[in-house]
Amino acid sequence: MPADPLTLIVGDEELLAERAVGEVIAAARADDPETEVVDLSPGGLESGRLAELTSPSLFGGGKVLVLRSAQDLGKDLIAEVVAYAKRPADDVALVAVHAGGAKGKALVDGLSKAGARKVSCSKITKAGERLAFVRAEVRRAGGAINEDVARGLIEAVGHDLRELASACSQLIADTGGKISEEAVARYYRGQAEVSGFTVADKALDGRLAEALEQLRWALGTGTSPVLIVSALAQGVRGLAKVGGAPRGLRGPGLAKELGMPPWKIERVQRQLRGWSAEGVARALTVVAEADAQVKGGATDPAYALEKVVSQVVSARGTR
Repeated sequence: MPADPLTLIVGDEELLAERAVGEVIAAARADDPETEVVDLSPGGLESGRLAELTSPSLFGGGKVLVLRSAQDLGKDLIAEVVAYAKRPADDVALVAVHAGGAKGKALVDGLSKAGARKVSCSKITKAGERLAFVRAEVRRAGGAINEDVARGLIEAVGHDLRELASACSQLIADTGGKISEEAVARYYRGQAEVSGFTVADKALDGRLAEALEQLRWALGTGTSPVLIVSALAQGVRGLAKVGGAPRGLRGPGLAKELGMPPWKIERVQRQLRGWSAEGVARALTVVAEADAQVKGGATDPAYALEKVVSQVVSARGTR
C-alpha cells in the first residue's frame, strides 16, 4: 500500500492530528478502496491484540490501524508496538497518535528508531506559525492570500485553528479563490471576540438573552447574516447527528461513525442534555427557513436572525 507502514503523529493540536490521520487513510484507500480502518485506544488494546490485527488475512486487503492516545499505553503494550515496528506487515499502516510530552516517550523513541514517518502537530502559539497556517490553508483549498490579508483575517477571526480553517474555506467559496482585504472586512471585521459559532452555542445552550446580545454585537461589527445562519445550521445538525448515533458506541468508534473529532462530540453531548428529538427536528426546520430568508434577501435580516435565535431556544424545551 502507498501509505507509510509507520506514522508517528506527535502533538496536541487536534485539528492537525486529525488531518494527519486522514491523509494516511486517504493514501491507503487511493490504492485499495476496501482498506479497513481500525481505531484503537489504550483501553481496548489488550496484550496480543496488535499481533492478531497485523497477522496475514485469508481474505487479503489492507488495514490502517490508528492508535489513539498512544501516550497512555502501558510499558508492556509499548514494548509490543515497538517490537512490531521493527518488522511491520506489508499490508498494514500503523498510525500512532501521541499528545507529546514525557508520558509514553518510550513509544516515540522506539517508533522513531524504527523509521516511522514523524508528523508534528504541536499547538500553534507563535504569530508567524499562525500566519503560515492560514496561507497554507488557503493554498490547500486552491486559493491565494497575501501576507497582509492573512494577518488581517487572523486579527478578525481570532487564534482558534478550526475557526480560521472555516473562515478560509468560506472566503474561498465566496471569492472564487483570491482573497482580498475587502472580502475579509465584509465577512469577518470585528469578530475576534464573537462569531456565528458563539451565537449558535449560546442559543443551543438555551441562553436567549446572551445569544441575542452576541447576535446584535456580531451584526453591529459587520458579521455576515449568512455566516451566522450557517453556524446555527451546523450546530443544530450536530445535535441531530450525535443524538441519532447508534447506542453503545463510545470514544474513537463514535468519532469514526460520525466523522467528528472527539472534542466536538463531547461538546454536542453536553448541549443535547436539554434537547429532545422533537426539539431538534423543530430547530432544523426554523434554521432552514431562516437560511432561505437571509439568502433570499430578507427585507430585515436582523429581525429574521433574532426570530430564528428565539425559535431555536424555544425548540430546546419542546417535548
